[in-house]
Amino acid sequence: MEDILNEYSRPYDPLRPYDPLRPLICFDERPCFLIEEVGGIIPMSPGKVKRLNYEYKKNGSCCVLLAFDLHTGFRYVEIRKQRTAVDYAEFMKNLIEKHYSHVEYLRLVQDNLNTHNPGSFYHILPADQAFELAQWFEPHYTPKKGSWLNMAEIEFSALSKQCLDRRIPDFLSLEKEVLAWAYKRNLQHKTVDWKFTQKDARNKLQRHYSLVQKFN
Repeated sequence: MEDILNEYSRPYDPLRPYDPLRPLICFDERPCFLIEEVGGIIPMSPGKVKRLNYEYKKNGSCCVLLAFDLHTGFRYVEIRKQRTAVDYAEFMKNLIEKHYSHVEYLRLVQDNLNTHNPGSFYHILPADQAFELAQWFEPHYTPKKGSWLNMAEIEFSALSKQCLDRRIPDFLSLEKEVLAWAYKRNLQHKTVDWKFTQKDARNKLQRHYSLVQKFN
């Protein structure tokens, strides 16, 4: 937790200013169910809202992968049919090649899912290229039960409210909707005003610090 909060504090610390050649990227994944309408939709009428039939058909699921650059307000998304080590590795490779090939490395905030590590790169690349790709990333992992520290979750909250709050029947429709959502937010340079600092953590979570000190 302290490591993540320390990374978030950089643009506000005059001794450690934001370095565009070492951007801070938050990454996360979100499963999505593909839901198709079965019954009809009753349109709006005077004094009544539009109503949906309670019946629906499940058309499987897929996964949205999202990387969020909190300092520039840029997010990169891909929709995948699953979230395997291969999908993670291909996403990170695409992220570098399409948008960050000019940087020294990315400081990457992510959770501890077993596929979120450089070992995944060896699933898609020869050993020398996989190792080279791994050098582009400086990982910073959120603690167990601390995924709320990942700003990508805030982006997923916005995605859920602004895009995924209705039934979307198939993969291509979902991809179109999510990419349009990301494009619009990128044009607006929407970012996150993070308020929770290391000082706040040490004050509000003092009992947890005390437990660590006790066991040490």
